[in-house]
Amino acid sequence: MSKKVVVIGSGFSSLSAACYLAKKGFDVSVYEKNSTVGGRARQLVIDGFTFDMGPSWYWMPDIFEKFFNDFNKKASDYYELKKLDPAYKIFFADNTISIGDTLEKISVEFERIETGSADHLMRFMAKAQKNYEIAINKVVLKPGISPFELITKDTIVNVDQFFKSISSEVRRKFKNPMLISALEFPVLFLGAKPSNTPSFYNFMNYADFGLGTWHPKGGMYEIIKALQSLAEELGVSIYTDHSVEKINVENGKTVGIVTNGKTVAADVVLSGADYHHSETLLDKEYRQYSESYWQKKTFAPSSLLFYIGFDKKLRNVNHHNLFFDTDFDAHAKEIYDNPQWPSDPLFYANFPSVTDKSMAPANCETGFFLVPIAPGLDDTPELRKQYFDIVMKRFEEKTNQKVGNHILFKQSFCVNDFVEEYNAYKGNAYGLANTLDQTAFLRPKLKSKKVKNLYFTGQLTVPGPGVPPALISGKLVSELIAKNNL
Repeated sequence: MSKKVVVIGSGFSSLSAACYLAKKGFDVSVYEKNSTVGGRARQLVIDGFTFDMGPSWYWMPDIFEKFFNDFNKKASDYYELKKLDPAYKIFFADNTISIGDTLEKISVEFERIETGSADHLMRFMAKAQKNYEIAINKVVLKPGISPFELITKDTIVNVDQFFKSISSEVRRKFKNPMLISALEFPVLFLGAKPSNTPSFYNFMNYADFGLGTWHPKGGMYEIIKALQSLAEELGVSIYTDHSVEKINVENGKTVGIVTNGKTVAADVVLSGADYHHSETLLDKEYRQYSESYWQKKTFAPSSLLFYIGFDKKLRNVNHHNLFFDTDFDAHAKEIYDNPQWPSDPLFYANFPSVTDKSMAPANCETGFFLVPIAPGLDDTPELRKQYFDIVMKRFEEKTNQKVGNHILFKQSFCVNDFVEEYNAYKGNAYGLANTLDQTAFLRPKLKSKKVKNLYFTGQLTVPGPGVPPALISGKLVSELIAKNNL
């Protein structure tokens, strides 16, 4: 008889793990507290407007392809991809940068802004590509058990890159503030300041400029639907509206969960829910990490999000738009160094209907606005309105159009919602930051040290934040489970 695995949560890492475990012969059931699968990658549909509530960037298409290839499938079996050109646009105080869909186009744009920067960019990107190959093919495929996982001939040769920051590396060759911001932007997906992120992580620049930005027709939720479909093809049972209240342990070994007041027996329990929350489902003696442990950790930002339906097509915008027209460093300090609501926030605006007509009614626009903020801040209706007004005023100024009278509806999502909907510690949106002291084996473990057959996956463990890392996290934990249970 095959062993039974219960998976808590149905985000990318949970569904990834469920697929791999089912393929290995386990009897897998997924329990999701919300009414739809996807975790933070849920979808919101209002009057013909379709919003991805969480992740909205499709980077590293090779990782998605490798995932589906593991099941003799292709991404194209489930959804249609389009490469964006331009990938995105960055608004600065007095200028804009358009990031094209090839490195050649991007180098022309760099040279336009700073003479000689195209050559520097090509050398920088060659190094970034090499780091990407090392990271994706070697480093991120390790389960975070031992520091020796990071010691390879490639990492030893490049060990200095773990002790220099992205920020210092970029500033060594590029002087124009706009180019510096463009090159530092991708590491924000790792959830830390560029000045605190090892320069090895410039592989994210290759993910950006080298591999490009893509859009799955219908939105990012199409990937979740693909994972759900694949999981069910493999025999996984998925239960929504099932909040897990407890992880049961007997004689130091997990024996199942309690969900909706009922006990579900299992040989293995895997939680893809927020790691801190998952441990609160255990009696105290079985928790690995104390409250003080979590409090000392550097968390990636939370977010204030607005989902807006506009009754007209907007001008001067691309699919992805970054508004870096205020002080990047000041905003970063208000997230990481002195947590507070930002005095003059940077923000991101996403209009998928620019690319994909299916995501808004005819002659309308679907708008998603995001302000990065520190986790754990006070979250009130008054603050949300204050920042909505700030964002809309700046958006109108930078795109030279009035939009206030063209808003059909808006919904917001912030710290309180991340706590309520996803049990997120301090309302974090992206998990733990990938700083040097929170990399690889220094992150919370995939396997419990105190409870036999209890495992964890997702953005608070290895490899870290982001959708591609979440898929990899699911694969890594499934291999650990199989190693110990087959």
